[in-house]
Amino acid sequence: MARTNPRSARIAGVIQRVVATAVATDLHDPRLKSVTITEVRVTNDMQIARIYWTQLGDEGRAQGERKRAAAALKQASGHLRTLVGRSTGLRLTPQLEFIFDQVPAQATEVEDVLAVARKRDKELEKLRQAAHYAGDPDPYKHDDDQHSQRGNDKYGADKYGADPADRDSSSSYSDSDNDANSATQAEK
Repeated sequence: MARTNPRSARIAGVIQRVVATAVATDLHDPRLKSVTITEVRVTNDMQIARIYWTQLGDEGRAQGERKRAAAALKQASGHLRTLVGRSTGLRLTPQLEFIFDQVPAQATEVEDVLAVARKRDKELEKLRQAAHYAGDPDPYKHDDDQHSQRGNDKYGADKYGADPADRDSSSSYSDSDNDANSATQAEK
C-alpha cells in the first residue's frame, strides 16, 4: 500500500468540506437532498480526487434514487471542480470521480451479525452459570504436610529421585578407596 502524502491528505480534507457544503447548500438539485460525502481520497500526484458518497433513502426505491443521484453528481462535477479549484489554490485542479460508498450498507449487515453473536453470548452465559466442573476443582492437589516434613515427594524419593532408605552410610568414594588407589599408584 502506498504511503499517503500529508499534502494530499490535507487537500482531500479541503475537497471534502467544499463538496459537502456545495451539495448541501449551493446545488439546488432535489436528487441530491439525501446525499452525504463520506470520504475523499486524492492521489499523491493530486490529479484525481475520488469522492465517496452515500445516500439515505427508502429501501424499495434505493436503486433508482442512487442512479438519479449519481447522474446529478456527474452533471454537477464541472461546477464542483471549479469550486474546488478556487478553494485549494492548486495549479491543476484534480478530476473529481464520484464513487458510491458501500460501507454503510455493509455496516448494517455487520451490526446484524454482531447482534446475533451478542444473543448467543447471553445464552452461553446463562448455561455457564448453571454449569459445574466435571472433576475435582484442583486436580493437581498434593499433600503439603509430607513435603514439608521430609523434603521428599509422595513416594518417598528426595528431589533427585533417590530413596533415602536405599542409601548406606558409606559413599562410593570413601577415604579407604582413595587410600587404596594412592597405594597402587605408588607401587607403579
